Amino acid sequence: MPAAFQDDPKTLVSTEWLAAHLKDPDLRILDASWYMPAQNRDAKAEYQAAHIPGARFFDIDDISDQRSALPHMAPPPEKFISRMRAMGVGDGHQVVVYDGSGLFSAARVWWTFRLMGKLDVAVLDGGLPKWQAEGRETEDMPPIVKDRHMTTSRQNHLVKDVTQVAHAAKLLEAEIVDARSAARFSGEAPEPRPGLRAGHIPGSKNVPFASVLNGDGTMKPLEEIKAIFSQAGVDLSKPVITTCGSGVTAAVLSLALERIGHRNHSLYDGSWSEWGMYEDLGVEKG
Repeated sequence: MPAAFQDDPKTLVSTEWLAAHLKDPDLRILDASWYMPAQNRDAKAEYQAAHIPGARFFDIDDISDQRSALPHMAPPPEKFISRMRAMGVGDGHQVVVYDGSGLFSAARVWWTFRLMGKLDVAVLDGGLPKWQAEGRETEDMPPIVKDRHMTTSRQNHLVKDVTQVAHAAKLLEAEIVDARSAARFSGEAPEPRPGLRAGHIPGSKNVPFASVLNGDGTMKPLEEIKAIFSQAGVDLSKPVITTCGSGVTAAVLSLALERIGHRNHSLYDGSWSEWGMYEDLGVEKG
């Protein structure tokens, strides 16, 4: 029998946990829904129509480094602080992040908080779909926001740039784990973003983010997750760098690694949007 799910306010909490804590004065809930263009879904409009009571909308594309040509790169600390204060999120708050897919983009926001040194943040297991499937309350009213002071301490070890990833790939000093689908990883399927080559970073392993999730968007039991990484050839005794198309679903793997106790992980923020663009960087297929 797999071990029973354990709520952890620093990684993942159940809908039951959130329902029990919904009225806590220092709880802040964030709707971090984000969708690929082909999905034809408007995350902000869906939030305005129905969200978990008290939730604020975290816009992944807006709360990012707008100076970069790459999509939704991690925001500078001062921008993160400014946006969070405006949303009434600050020091001393327990944050719970969810999305409208189940578990897709919420992990990216969990990772962003971690990058800023904020540990009291968890993803809602199964997200809004599970919450609604259980008949739990939603609302369409914006929350009443009170400004809250926030401090950050950027954890640079949690993020990698293209030079660091190229170095790691060359020296085999870390496991590079790609969260994209098997078809995109192998180069059989075209990239959804124009102008990118097909394939993967040389030496990287493929653990599609959906493989660590159940059909309802909840995360699989810890022993199953360990086995999935192992079956993909990932040596969990080494540091792990997660990557994907644009740094969103890579964070699902980062969350999974944190859940199984593998603390030595980082995320390649530029991901394939960056690597696939430069002809001088090696690409493997198959």
